[in-house]
Amino acid sequence: MTAKTLMIQGTGSSVGKSIIVAALCRIMHQDGFNVVPFKSQNMALNSFVTRDGLEMGRAQVVQAEAAGIEPAVDMNPVLLKPEADAKSQVVVMGKPRMTVSARDYYKHTPDLFSIIEQSLARLRSRYDIVIIEGAGSPAEINLRRFEMVNMSIARLAQSPVLLVGDIDKGGVFASLIGTVVLLEEEAERIKGFIINKFRGDISILQPGLDYLEEHTGIPVLGVVPYYHNIMINEEDSIYQGEAGEWNRECGIDIAVVYLRRISNSTDFEPLQQEAGVRLRYISAPWQLGNPDLIIIPGSKSTIADLAHLKETRLAEVILNKARAGTPVIGICGGFQMLGKRIEDPHRVESERTAIEGLGLLDIVTTFESEKTTHQVRARIAASEGLFRGLTGEHLTGYEIHMGQTLGGDAPPAFEITQRLGEDGNHPDGAVGHDGMVFGTYLHGLFDNERFRRGLLHNIKPDCPLETQSELPSREEQYDKLAMIVRESLDIGRIYKITLTSFG
Repeated sequence: MTAKTLMIQGTGSSVGKSIIVAALCRIMHQDGFNVVPFKSQNMALNSFVTRDGLEMGRAQVVQAEAAGIEPAVDMNPVLLKPEADAKSQVVVMGKPRMTVSARDYYKHTPDLFSIIEQSLARLRSRYDIVIIEGAGSPAEINLRRFEMVNMSIARLAQSPVLLVGDIDKGGVFASLIGTVVLLEEEAERIKGFIINKFRGDISILQPGLDYLEEHTGIPVLGVVPYYHNIMINEEDSIYQGEAGEWNRECGIDIAVVYLRRISNSTDFEPLQQEAGVRLRYISAPWQLGNPDLIIIPGSKSTIADLAHLKETRLAEVILNKARAGTPVIGICGGFQMLGKRIEDPHRVESERTAIEGLGLLDIVTTFESEKTTHQVRARIAASEGLFRGLTGEHLTGYEIHMGQTLGGDAPPAFEITQRLGEDGNHPDGAVGHDGMVFGTYLHGLFDNERFRRGLLHNIKPDCPLETQSELPSREEQYDKLAMIVRESLDIGRIYKITLTSFG
């Protein structure tokens, strides 16, 4: 049996395609369909490692979870991870294949399109419905002959298309009509419009919806409201949900350094959900203030981002805070920055062969050409400072990094007890002598509730954060999203479009 297909395209980036796909995956899963997400080519720095150690875009992981299935790289066969100097690392079927400029990348599209075609065929042989996500806008005239993520995929799958527009940005009617006009004959594939992120009284919007249908002949399938407090990330966006209650006396103020090539920002979403925690992103010295914790996140261009921290004097301010007792945590690239030096003798990441680190940890990192990608289980090895009372606790996470880090006198923060399902004993990370500075390669660290709550308690022992109820589960978040979208869209008509399609 060959699965039916439905494609979600948008008038531009960040209009909500990923979220709409996730919602439809959840709705169809709830309705008993074996549904799977697919995005042929994803450009993102938020990535994930599958159970078999392969890397894929985080958005498709979210969509797979919403569909109730295990993430697999067939759902995202090509992942582009932007680097400095207008280049991207190209991850194909979960493994890095090359680092190229945009101009050179297009030379490889025939080969990559064949791989994409095979992935889609495998998914269609295993599932009832494939929900396909496009990228950016299908009306980018200059990219039409190269693209392999919008109408080229709709043609391949013989799929109907729903076009999403973001009304919150303004100009949604011009964007939708303009896209239809520029697509010319390809616009025949568009079977419905979805207007996303609407605030206000929908009756005021009705004249615009009528005009849209009259002048394009394409139905409006619904208007999705601008929702609040559903923590589901889309692509590389930073979650900007409503801040919880926070007061300076007993609240915890966390400053995350917003690197120019920040990666896996989803690491910090569980912290944002904690009552009494204010998490903010800072990119300049004057924004730092007096936080209770500083976090330096991962980066796709660690050397370039570290150099930028020094040029802007943000590195100097962070060092002064750390020396005055403010806790500092480094994740992945941020961990590497905390050390004495980063070396890149083979120019894996940069034209610079070395850069001095912040010197807060007695470690040296050397970049290697082979990427480490594993799901792991670990136990906490450290015992002082931020780890007080947590020694021996078990947690889960995943690794995505190019470098290998060796410590001098710095003890490890964690001990990895299992990689890819195989038991072992591997030190991870490093801890400063007082336990108030540490770094690790483990992503997903703060998803572990006992560790997260224990860490927050150790930052401010007098704050009763550990007594609050459990955070909403991902399943609850997906169900809440599905309910909002189901109530907003004509789901019956969407099923009819999908199930009567040629695909």
